[in-house]
Amino acid sequence: MRGFRLIFTFLCSCLILSGCKASLSMSGTDLGDAKTVYVDYFRNNAPLSKPTYCSALTEALKDMLTSQTSLTLGTRGADLLFEGSVTGYAVTPIAIQSGTDVAALNRLTITVSVKFMNSKNEKYNFETSFSRFADYPSSNSLTAVEDGLIKTINDQLVQDIFNKALINW
Repeated sequence: MRGFRLIFTFLCSCLILSGCKASLSMSGTDLGDAKTVYVDYFRNNAPLSKPTYCSALTEALKDMLTSQTSLTLGTRGADLLFEGSVTGYAVTPIAIQSGTDVAALNRLTITVSVKFMNSKNEKYNFETSFSRFADYPSSNSLTAVEDGLIKTINDQLVQDIFNKALINW
């Protein structure tokens, strides 16, 4: 009789659990039923940005989406759509040296406005701005360090956009 109860409990547990759906992703993404993604070219609305910056941002976002998810790049009618613009690209002095008006460090700050649309689940849609910065010694010119700063800032911005859109914790 004890064996019968054990088997009965096991079968009931299996039936209950078979009705549950679970999905696991190593990146923590929640794609739902989405299969395709479209990343529109990010426009440049910042007065002083590097001319190639918008391309670099757009490509970095595409790369992350295709390497970290099972999504395939599609057209404007894709399940997920990213579009946006670079709205800020500014260098500001920080860490003013005492006794002088000279900055020891400068800061490059980049701000992007992003609109995300999920045609499979509209509750995840958003339109927001993301901003990141990197500091560099004022003894260096911006042109000398700009590419490295852009890489650092891009990595952070793309991760922020990715997390907001696809990590639904």
